[in-house]
Amino acid sequence: MWLQEVELEAKSVKLLPLRPAHVEGLAAAVADGALWQLWFTNAPHQDAVAAYVEQALSQQAAGQSLPFVVLEKASGKIIGTTRYCNVDAVHQRLEIGYTWYAKSYQRSAVNTECKTLLLTHAFEVLDAIAVEFRTHWHNHVSRQAIARLGAKQDGVLRNHQKLADGSYRDTVVFSIINGEWPAVKMNLRFRQSQYANG
Repeated sequence: MWLQEVELEAKSVKLLPLRPAHVEGLAAAVADGALWQLWFTNAPHQDAVAAYVEQALSQQAAGQSLPFVVLEKASGKIIGTTRYCNVDAVHQRLEIGYTWYAKSYQRSAVNTECKTLLLTHAFEVLDAIAVEFRTHWHNHVSRQAIARLGAKQDGVLRNHQKLADGSYRDTVVFSIINGEWPAVKMNLRFRQSQYANG
């Protein structure tokens, strides 16, 4: 399989392979800000975290994803989750998605550190040719955060998914390709230095 479990570490966070034992910590993280109330995100209700983890591990077993928990190093606390998903091993493409963080850690250095770890591993270890990011059209905060990483918008998939409430999701697709990675990496390092100096 192209994706193998790995632990990734930055200054303030660690990304660890997702396990059933992480359910309790993730339930506490998703309750910080009641993230499931944001209708345009994929964060589960705190009572549905066990099923969320089970589905993620099922996708991993099928070679479709590689899920992580995000651990704050200083406290040892689980503060969110992210994963490689929609994996195309033949063409060496993947998406970084299913990302959410406890509200207390949003708009901090956490997202930049996590994305830097995942992108570095994707481009420099897995030799990916492209990494995608997808988000809901109405998730303007996510769209801005993805653009700040250095990803470019590829387009919008209209009526891409039918949601549980019967509404339709327009999905905005961004990507970073391997030739862009050196400049994107410099941008991410600069952003991390700004957080450190801020």
